Amino acid sequence: MKNQSWKLVTSGLIYAGFSLYLHWPYLANCPRSHYLFVFNCCVASLGCFLLSRRWVSSFWGSLFAGAVYGFGPFLLGLGKYHPTAGLLAAAVPWFFLPGAFLSARRHQWVGVVLSVLPFSAIFLFFQASVHYRLFAMSTQARVHPGDLVGLFAPLVMAGRGLSQVNLVGFYHVPVALLVIGFSMLLAARRIGVMVIFVIGTVLSFCGSFFDISPVIWLSLPVLCCSVVIGVGFQGLVSAGRRDQTWVLASGAVTGVLAVTALLLATKYFQIFAGLGAGYGRLFVRTAQMYLIATVTSAIVFFMARSGMRLQWLRLTMLIIAVGVDVFFSAVFIIDRV
Repeated sequence: MKNQSWKLVTSGLIYAGFSLYLHWPYLANCPRSHYLFVFNCCVASLGCFLLSRRWVSSFWGSLFAGAVYGFGPFLLGLGKYHPTAGLLAAAVPWFFLPGAFLSARRHQWVGVVLSVLPFSAIFLFFQASVHYRLFAMSTQARVHPGDLVGLFAPLVMAGRGLSQVNLVGFYHVPVALLVIGFSMLLAARRIGVMVIFVIGTVLSFCGSFFDISPVIWLSLPVLCCSVVIGVGFQGLVSAGRRDQTWVLASGAVTGVLAVTALLLATKYFQIFAGLGAGYGRLFVRTAQMYLIATVTSAIVFFMARSGMRLQWLRLTMLIIAVGVDVFFSAVFIIDRV
C-alpha cells in the first residue's frame, strides 16, 4: 500500500512540475482562469495514471500513459477553447475509475453500469453550460477527415494553426507502443475497452445533439489509446521470442511513417521561394521521432529474437525515447496554443 502511495505521489509531482514548466511563461498577463490549464493537465494525467493501473503493473508504463493523455495533442489543443472544456476532458478518466476497478473485483455488471458515468458527466456538463450560458466549446466544432492527419503528424497540424484544426492522435514514439498494446488488447479480448473506443470515435464524427460539442467525445478514444500505450510500454519491456512478430510490426509501422514524413519534407522544401520550408522542417522533425521509435523497436526485436532480456536496458531506452518525444512535442504545441 505504501509502495502504491509513493508511486501516486511521485507521478503527481512529475505531472505538476511539467505542467508548470509548459504554462508558466504564458500566464503572467493572462486572466486567472487560465491557471486552470495547468490544473487540467495535472488532473488528466493523474486520472489516466490511476486508470491504467487496472491493466498496467509497470510504474513507467502508467506514468507515460498519463503523460500521453494529459500532455497529448488532444488535451493541449483544447486550450483554444474555454478552460472548462479541458477540465471536462481531464475529469473523464476519473469517472471511469469506479467501473474499471469494480469490474476487476468480479462485479462485472456493476462495472458495466458505472461505465455510463463519463457519458452522463459530459451530458450534464453541457446541459448546465446552456443553463448558465457558459459556452465552453462550440457545438458547431466537429472532427473532420482532414484532422486525421494529426494521427500521423501532430506537429505539422499544430503548425497550421489551432483555429483551423482539431488536434487528434498522439506523439510519434507512442505509436509503436500503440501497435504492441493493441495486439495485447486483442489477445486478452478486452471487449469493454474496444466498445468504448468505437462509441467515442463514432460520436466525435457525428453532429451535435443535446447541445454537446462532438469534439469532446474524442476524449474517450484518446483515453482508451493512452491506456493501451501504457500496456504496450510494459509489453515491449518484457517482450520475448513469442512476441517478436508484433515487435517487428511496430517497428515496420513507424519505419513506414518515417519514410513518408521524409518524402513529404522533400516535397515541401521544393516549393517555390521556400514558402513550404516551415512545414518541411516539421516533417523532418516528425521523421526523426519516428526513426527513434523504429530503432528502439528494432533493438528490442533483435534482443527478443536472441533470447536476451536485459529489461533494464529496454526500460532505459524507452524512457529516453518516449520522454524526449513527449517533452519536445508538448513544448511545441503549447507554444502554438
